[in-house]
Amino acid sequence: MAVSSCPCLKLFVASSFECRSDSSSGTDQPSQGRFNSASHGTTPFLSGTGMSSLILKFPPNFVRQLSTKARRNCSNIGVAQIVAASWSNNSASGALSAAAAAAAAAAASAIPAADPAEVLAGNEVAGTDSSDNKNVSGVQLEDLSSDLKYKSFLSSDGSIAVHAGERLGRGIVTDAITTPVVNTSAYFFKKTQELIDFKEKRHASYEYGRYGNPTTQVLEDKLSELEGAESTLILASGMCASTVLLLALIPAGGHLVTTTDCYRKTRIFMETFLPKMGITVTVIDPADVKALESALEINKVSLFFTESPTNPYMRCVDIELVSELCHRKGALVCIDGTFATPLNQKALALGADLILHSATKFIGGHNDVLGGCISGSTKLISEIRNLHHVLGGTLNPNAAYLIIRGMKTLHLRVQQQNSTALRMAKILEEHPKVRCVYYPGLPSHREHHIAKKQMTGFGGVVSFEVDGRLVHYHKICGCVENSLYCPFFRRL
Repeated sequence: MAVSSCPCLKLFVASSFECRSDSSSGTDQPSQGRFNSASHGTTPFLSGTGMSSLILKFPPNFVRQLSTKARRNCSNIGVAQIVAASWSNNSASGALSAAAAAAAAAAASAIPAADPAEVLAGNEVAGTDSSDNKNVSGVQLEDLSSDLKYKSFLSSDGSIAVHAGERLGRGIVTDAITTPVVNTSAYFFKKTQELIDFKEKRHASYEYGRYGNPTTQVLEDKLSELEGAESTLILASGMCASTVLLLALIPAGGHLVTTTDCYRKTRIFMETFLPKMGITVTVIDPADVKALESALEINKVSLFFTESPTNPYMRCVDIELVSELCHRKGALVCIDGTFATPLNQKALALGADLILHSATKFIGGHNDVLGGCISGSTKLISEIRNLHHVLGGTLNPNAAYLIIRGMKTLHLRVQQQNSTALRMAKILEEHPKVRCVYYPGLPSHREHHIAKKQMTGFGGVVSFEVDGRLVHYHKICGCVENSLYCPFFRRL
């Protein structure tokens, strides 16, 4: 590639970067379209260093200094533009690990001066300062798994929801800015040894669609970052997530504690199916701490499962308190945070072991996809994942893509929903024909003090009771503009 009016640079092109020949160019072009340092008898630039999550960080003026022809010839110059634009105003620099720096320096010194991957200025070849571990020939490598990533670039939930797990967290396999949808049921291995290496965890790949997919992996990584979790499992629906979790973590003959107010189908599964496995269930009021302590004392509780806020009365559980009580007795805590969303409440940071969401609701956000997710420690998620691989309930990659796309606006939607719901709740509370309003953002809500302590926003769901009979309910709903009728039956 030619460089016009700029200091000499030397660019080492990793195997994921591709350069195209330009027939109109008068300069010599390489005979093959892909440069790999291994083809020149040198150690591959990034292989074997465990640096799969690295990006190339170019100097801010790198793109401006490239000639028009050089920009046209290099099919991945868009990568340089994106990286340079994203990081040009960021003065923070992350240091490479000693092993990574040594590998980069070795690769730099090994490449001959006539390497076609060099960036030339006239007839001069850029020099390389191999002693500088932070910068190799103007191209900086940065480990995105370090804490610096979050302090500098992904510093907010909004940025995480948009970017985490995608281009900045995976190998660059295409020039697509958006995450590709990988529609495949199986994956191939080049040779038997590669399959053996995969099975023995020396080679990273995928085996079968039910066990993993590149598109769904991006979604799982994004949710893990947003929840501050070690691992996330994405499933076909919220109910699939709940049932697989309960079956995986509660042994036959075990004991479960849950709350009176929760999603009806979840309660049906707990009270009708789990007893067939000898699992007993204690149901308590969400605010009854003494009842929880009693259940923990009398029974060998495996899991405390609750929603917060609950559906439909928006009850809030003191996550920090119940987590402390349960952990003393060796019980796990799972919070269904669907109504809160990962932006309004961080259940794992409050002490819960697992956080579950129906991604169908706020995370997907557009009423066009079903999905569920569970986040937590690698150990617990692995247990649930193993059973999930047996039972199925796999989210297809097209649905995963829709959720990824929906998450791009998650922070904007949640902010507006928080504001609109609170305003609506206040209006309803003052209306003479409304008997009661259930919204944790109202001071009149019985767990408002808990919600205020553990939530940054109170969510987009408001429940209320009309002071009248069913006929009055029909009349009110008939007068609402742009209303959508969704069936709900209260279980008495």
